[in-house]
Amino acid sequence: MDDRGCLAQPLKWIARLRSRLPARVSGRRAADAKTVRARSRVARNMDRWSSFLEGKWPRGSGIAVSGLIILASIGYGSVRGDHVSHILAGLRDARDGIANAAGFRVVSVALSGNHHVSREEVLATAGIAGTTSLPFLDVEQVREHLKTNPWIADATVLKLYPGELQISVKEREAFALWQKDGRVSVIADDGTVLEPYVAPRMVRLPLVVGQGAQKKAKQLLSLLDRYPTMRDFVHASVLVGERRWNLRLKNGIDVRLPESDMVGALERLVALDREKNLITRDIVTIDLRLADRVTVRLSNAAAQARLEALKTKKKGGSA
Repeated sequence: MDDRGCLAQPLKWIARLRSRLPARVSGRRAADAKTVRARSRVARNMDRWSSFLEGKWPRGSGIAVSGLIILASIGYGSVRGDHVSHILAGLRDARDGIANAAGFRVVSVALSGNHHVSREEVLATAGIAGTTSLPFLDVEQVREHLKTNPWIADATVLKLYPGELQISVKEREAFALWQKDGRVSVIADDGTVLEPYVAPRMVRLPLVVGQGAQKKAKQLLSLLDRYPTMRDFVHASVLVGERRWNLRLKNGIDVRLPESDMVGALERLVALDREKNLITRDIVTIDLRLADRVTVRLSNAAAQARLEALKTKKKGGSA
């Protein structure tokens, strides 16, 4: 017994007994404790979810969830059925209707700069209709739509409230006719195809032929403008191999230009024609591809006549 009247010996005996228990017993108890704690945690989570599902929601939550499900179903069906564009068009019409009711309908369109494109074409391309409202009109989008017409190089669009629209277009000019694969088109100086060739008013435009000729036409035709006498003799300019040009003259002569130094070649051609009337003679080709010489091929009739003349000259000389 200690000084407080308690037995110390039994306590020591119990401690020694506990220390002699097998380790696996204590390990099994620890594992059992972990299992109990895990089961308790799962039970608490199940209780929490069951409480959530049993209706402990704010008033009206069921209606909101049902509405979300319906909207999701409508959205999915719209995408699957390709109805999105129709829905958006309906929303735009409703939006424009509200703005029009407030007095912002487009009632006047001032158009300028159009010569090749009609007013109806401009309005249709711009998407301007009788129900268009000014506040919701995207001028940049209208401008981009107008530029999809090949005749229109650029456009300016201004909104003047409450209901006026100003459109100014800058048109491309018809520059040449381009023939490829048997089809003839009207092109601008930048090579843009403006329209198929059907209008008689375009008949006087210069003709270029071949793959890629529409992109290189401006360079050649600008060069020919420096030699108006020669230019007026040209019927068509044919791009060969997308590298160099042949000039088909109105009398059927082919002038073969070099890939480089076309200026020098044309200078020689003009000089020879001025001195010897070269392009009015009975010849088939004039080859200027070599810088140090000009090769001329006579027509069959001219070659035969020249041969006869040489024979006659030879006989006269031998006599």
